[in-house]
Amino acid sequence: MGGYEGADHVNGGGHALDMVRATGHDRFLEADYAAARRLGLRCVRESVGWRLTEVGPGEWNFERARRMARAARRQGLQVLWTLMHYGVPPDLTLLDDALVPRFARFAAEAARALLPRCPGPRVYTPINEISFLSWAASSTNAMGPAGAHVGDAGVEDSRVSGFEIKRRLVRAALAGMAAIRAVDPEARFLHVEPVVHVAPGDDGEETRALAQRIASFQWQAFDMLAGRMEPGLGGGEDALDWIGLNHYHSSQWEVPSEKRLAWHLGDPRRVPLSVLLRQVGERYGKPLIVAETGHIGRGRAEWLLDIAGEARRAIEMGVPLAGVCLYPMLDRPDWHEPQRWHRSGLWHVVRQSGTAVGRRRVGAYERAVRRVAR
Repeated sequence: MGGYEGADHVNGGGHALDMVRATGHDRFLEADYAAARRLGLRCVRESVGWRLTEVGPGEWNFERARRMARAARRQGLQVLWTLMHYGVPPDLTLLDDALVPRFARFAAEAARALLPRCPGPRVYTPINEISFLSWAASSTNAMGPAGAHVGDAGVEDSRVSGFEIKRRLVRAALAGMAAIRAVDPEARFLHVEPVVHVAPGDDGEETRALAQRIASFQWQAFDMLAGRMEPGLGGGEDALDWIGLNHYHSSQWEVPSEKRLAWHLGDPRRVPLSVLLRQVGERYGKPLIVAETGHIGRGRAEWLLDIAGEARRAIEMGVPLAGVCLYPMLDRPDWHEPQRWHRSGLWHVVRQSGTAVGRRRVGAYERAVRRVAR
């Protein structure tokens, strides 16, 4: 599978992001999908974008999503739809309980817009990376006004809690699922979270306990959705349909330094992705996909071949792994410094005067994709 970057939040500098527009994907839909299909891909991840779609309270414009659906159908691609890719309407924040019913209304309208345009079953990710979004909004300024709450004296409010944001987002996801099912009973759901490994930086008992505690946070969103944790939120085992797991070279680190365990240097403390996938499969007993994986700059082809090998090993272990999603398909601007671009895509975005005008192949990466997609 392939994924097109769709982050649409307002960053800490107040810049409103729209990755689909920045990469020109909204204008090159047909060509982008045709190129993906020629490489052997049959499924793509796309973002509807709550912030971009809700043009006013109770008013939505789904034209971009409709165009994606039409182009994908012409090219014979299945789309896995992400509804909220970090951004929220400008009159809401991640600290506001009004987010829950508003998101449910949006989710229902999205289902109505896509139902007649996509072959069933339609697959939705209600909220992308609840765990990451909760951390970013509560511990950094990455989510800008959606996560910041400043008191009258101009001092950050210490009541902002990542766990409380996580609980609220789980409530919103569950409400969104119920709203979608009321419109489209055949709908399926893919919940996507990072899968990580945290290693202790020394042999001290406290450091080992810290590493275990931080690593355990990755289960909270799934556990709340499944009703295993905070059952009052309304979760249940049937809420976990498909599980998506995001894993990059930076997804393994040591504490307390937070230094990354270098993949390219073969850090022996790294845990193979196949082992991490087996842990998730054993914990939840649900079908899995690797929902995001990729690399930046040199080593993209080698990373993909490594991941493909780990995917095969996971399947041989009995892990119910159904696919791997290369992400992103196109280069993207940096979230914090939009003028700086990451060379992370299967195709580089050709720009003139700041506008995307075409694509340039990354030969070694394309060859790796063809090899593993056969």
